[in-house]
Amino acid sequence: MRARCRRLRAGLCVAAAGAAAVTATVALGSYGSGSSPAAGRHGGRTVGAAHPSSAYATSEYARLLAGVGKKAAGTTIAAAATARARLGESETEAARLAGVALPAGGVLLPAGPDGTRLATAAGQRLPPVGTLYPADLFIVAPRTLPASTVSAVAALIGVAHVNQLDAARLDVDGVQVATLGVDPATFRQFAASPTATSTALWQNVADGDIVVSYLMGQQRRIPLGGTVTVAGTRTARLPVGGFGTVGVGGVDAVVAASVASSLGLPVGNALVVSAPAARLSELMSAIQDLLPAGATVAPLVAQAAESGQPVTGGSAGGVGITAADGPGLTTAQARAFLAAAVSRVGMEYVWGGAGPTEFDCSGLVQWSLRQAGIAMPRVAAEQALTGPSAPVADLQPGDLLFYHTDPTAPDYISHVAIYLGDGLMVQAPEPGEDVEVVPADFGAGFAGAVQVYPRVAAGLAGAAAS
Repeated sequence: MRARCRRLRAGLCVAAAGAAAVTATVALGSYGSGSSPAAGRHGGRTVGAAHPSSAYATSEYARLLAGVGKKAAGTTIAAAATARARLGESETEAARLAGVALPAGGVLLPAGPDGTRLATAAGQRLPPVGTLYPADLFIVAPRTLPASTVSAVAALIGVAHVNQLDAARLDVDGVQVATLGVDPATFRQFAASPTATSTALWQNVADGDIVVSYLMGQQRRIPLGGTVTVAGTRTARLPVGGFGTVGVGGVDAVVAASVASSLGLPVGNALVVSAPAARLSELMSAIQDLLPAGATVAPLVAQAAESGQPVTGGSAGGVGITAADGPGLTTAQARAFLAAAVSRVGMEYVWGGAGPTEFDCSGLVQWSLRQAGIAMPRVAAEQALTGPSAPVADLQPGDLLFYHTDPTAPDYISHVAIYLGDGLMVQAPEPGEDVEVVPADFGAGFAGAVQVYPRVAAGLAGAAAS
C-alpha cells in the first residue's frame, strides 16, 4: 500500500499506513490538561456560587482590552493579589489554589490487586529501574530509522544516550492518541521519574497491557484495570495497566513493542535522545542533517532564553530564541487575541476541545490566536516553546502562563492560561468547568510565562507565517 503524509498537531510529517490510518506522529505537549492550579476541584469556587467571571461585565473586558500596549502601573503579582481580593478570595483559599493537588491513594495506579500480572509466555520479569536519563529530543520518521542513522545520532557530540522505539497515532476507545511501542526494560529510563520508577507499571506493559497518561486516564474516565479497544491496522482489546505520563510530549499511551507490532505500528521509526549537556538548538541542526527524508527532530524540554530565568524544572521558554526571531504580537493582534478568548467565557471545558464552543486549555489558546491571524501549535508543552521566557515583572496582556499539574511528570508542562492584564488570566480549567477569568496564579506549579513570537509559533505549527 502507498503511505500517505499527514501533518498533525505538532506539524511532524509522517506516514499513515493501512485502512485504519495508523499515523506515525507525536505532538510536543499534551492536550489541555485541566486541573489547573487556579481551578482546584471546582475552578476555585464553592459549588453553586456565582462564576468568578460574572464579576467582570462587558465594560470591564473593554477596559482591559483598551489597556493593551500601555505600561501597567505596579507589579503583576500585586495586581493578581488585588484581583483575588476583588473576587472575594480569602488568603487561605488563594494558598489552596496555588497548590497542585495529588490524587488520593498515590500517583501511579497499576492494574491488578497486587500491582503485578502473570509473567508473559517468555517469562520476562523486569528488574528495578537503572539510571534515569532526561529525554531532551524526539525524532520521528515515516518508516524504520536505518541502523546507520541511529548510530550516527548516538555518536554526535553532546548525545549521552538514545532509545529506539515505535510511534504512531492509534484509536483508543474512539479517540486518536499518540502511542509508543517500547521495550519497557530500557525505555522506562527515559520516562518522567515517578512513572519510570514504578516497576509494577512497566511490568504490566511487558505483560501486554496499555498504560495511558495520568491526564487522559482521569479526564477520559479510562477504566483502570478494565479494558479499552485499540485500533491500528488491526484492532485489539487491551487491559489498562496503569496511569503514568512518560514525559514525551503529546504521547498519551504506551504499549510493548510486540503489542505495537500486532496493531500495525511502524517498527523503530522513532528515537528519544538524552543530551543534558548539549545546546539543543545546535544539536537539533546537526541531527536534522543526518535524518532521512520526512523525518523530524523536535525538543522535549524548554531551555530558557538568556533574557529570562528558569522558574523551575521544565520552565517555559523556547530553545535558542533571540530577538531576531521576533517581533511579538502587535497591539492589534494582542487585542484581537484577547477579545476572542474572553468571548468564550462560560463555554464548556472538554478534553481535546479546540472550539468554537468547547475547549481545553491549549485549544482555547490556539483558537483565540487563530482569530487574530496567528498560527499556533495545538498542545500546551509546544506552545511553551513559541517565544522567549517573559519575566513575571514584565508580563504584558497576551503573554501565556504555563503550569505543571501532572503529579506523574512534575516537570512536564501540562496547562496554559492567557494573561489578560490587571492581574487576571483567562483559561479553560478542567472537565466540569467552563472557560473563566480568574486571578493570575504564580504559586506552586507555575512553570513560567512566554511572549508569543508569531514566526516561531507558525513554524512549530507547521504553517507558513502570515
